[in-house]
Amino acid sequence: MRSTPIPQTDLSPSAICMGSSNFGNGIAPADAYALMDAYVTWGGNFIDTAAVYANWLPGEKNSSEKTIGRWLKKSRQRSRIILATKGAHPDLATMHIARMSPTEIVGDLNTSLRNLQTEWIDLYWLHRDDTARPVAEIIDTLHSQVVAGKIRHFGCSNWRVDRIAAAQAYAAERGITGFVGNQMRWSLAEIDPAAVGDPTTVAMDGETLAYHRRTGLAAIPYSSQAGGYFQKLAEGREIRPGQQKTYGTGENRRRGARLQILAQETGYSISQLVLGYLTNQPFATIPIVGCRTVAQVEDSMRAGDIRLTNEQVAWLAEGDGQNE
Repeated sequence: MRSTPIPQTDLSPSAICMGSSNFGNGIAPADAYALMDAYVTWGGNFIDTAAVYANWLPGEKNSSEKTIGRWLKKSRQRSRIILATKGAHPDLATMHIARMSPTEIVGDLNTSLRNLQTEWIDLYWLHRDDTARPVAEIIDTLHSQVVAGKIRHFGCSNWRVDRIAAAQAYAAERGITGFVGNQMRWSLAEIDPAAVGDPTTVAMDGETLAYHRRTGLAAIPYSSQAGGYFQKLAEGREIRPGQQKTYGTGENRRRGARLQILAQETGYSISQLVLGYLTNQPFATIPIVGCRTVAQVEDSMRAGDIRLTNEQVAWLAEGDGQNE
């Protein structure tokens, strides 16, 4: 599998990132180990998690990080894995209360280091933003942890583009490296904003896409396959009510039709083309996949080497404001 170097870093992750949102609780530890084993066998080296992952399910707290930490120790893969995790997420019971003070950021980072059984995080994400806090304080806090050797690089997740730009400008003024990546909700599927249950999440939009194109900031999108929406559409399978509410637009049905045409022309699967739309962007884009079976891992990993032309990428998302 080809790699996708992240600008302003020495990180060269595989073109597909392994997500882990339900590891340990929704996906049993033994099954999660099998998924990660398959991922590295197929050439993957980039695993993304978060302190809060799987905490919405009954069972062990911080189970995703802890499961990955146990696997890293068992498999002895830490030296070859680019490990990313996220902190500073609000408590799930009080999502309206931000947790982004320096003490909370550093506290979450230290907890993640223990959970993951590692001395450093390769890419540390802020899981949410707190617009009441100045970007200077946030960047200084993260940079201090780089200096301390606890993280190598840092990025943001679910931040608006104006705040990203402000943070980058401050980092440039200080002469330090700011965010090296942005993690947002993004796939080929158009999203109905009114249907998104968590207003603290941020999806790719035209302004943010233009910023990435202009600056070259890497994108590491989650929900990159829209929960398999296009695959279900092609197979005539039932689409869950929540998924239909989020993605069931006329534009997405037209994109689904174009996907089926391109699949016939290229021999790629629908899910591979959905990922290929992202991996063939003009700036570094590494989609996160949330696989539940080894077969899904294998199908997703094959997408890492897909080459699409600029015309094919634009045609798939024809009519999308993101591509204007």
